[in-house]
Amino acid sequence: MRHGKKSGEYMVLLGTIVNGICIIIGTLLGRILRFIPEKMKETVMYGIGLSVIVLGLQMGFKSENFLIVIISIVFGTVLGEWWSLHDQLNALGRWLEKRLGSKEEGTVAQGFVTATLIFLIGAMAIIGALDSGIRNDHDVLFTKAVIDGFTAFILSTTLGIGVIFSAIPVVVYEGVIALFATQINRIVPQPLMDHFILEMTAVGGIMIFAIGLNLVGITKIRVANLLPSILVVAMIVTILHFF
Repeated sequence: MRHGKKSGEYMVLLGTIVNGICIIIGTLLGRILRFIPEKMKETVMYGIGLSVIVLGLQMGFKSENFLIVIISIVFGTVLGEWWSLHDQLNALGRWLEKRLGSKEEGTVAQGFVTATLIFLIGAMAIIGALDSGIRNDHDVLFTKAVIDGFTAFILSTTLGIGVIFSAIPVVVYEGVIALFATQINRIVPQPLMDHFILEMTAVGGIMIFAIGLNLVGITKIRVANLLPSILVVAMIVTILHFF
């Protein structure tokens, strides 16, 4: 039984581990292949952005009651803007750069801090880790792993080997969320959890769709300010379940 439990935990962390490995591989390749043409980098990033858009659409269409999704996005975004999550995260990034960064370009500290902020700040890490923990579905984190791997590749060509150390906080952050999500699944009634998963997946899909639009340069949506929508959908689904 103990062996089976550990195997299950490893499966829950599969997406997180793959994400960390892709960051490491991307960084090493970036240090080896430093002179890739800018047009090639740009086109590949567009391709990844389009793939993320399709993933977001697939998730968004899974809702059984899209009114819940709309209400959650509206009120969640209001909360996110009110709390200024996007600005606070950027302020945290600037504070970290002052504390750990260096004026000298290309240092280990600068590469580590810059890459960590890029990989952790955003909806994909949270939504993907929740999906891994609740549904044992790693598609979002696998997609994020590809994006992070390519981003690490580009960053390491200019910021150096320090980018590789960002894999550590990424694995810890996503792993904690995924493991926490497995405990939620044990406490919450199954019908409520099933309903929440469907609507949370749809809400998360809209955020991932927005990330894709940002990646291809169509929009500059402050996706971090949409994150409270997950809390709102949990409240709405819970109220509907009990009342």
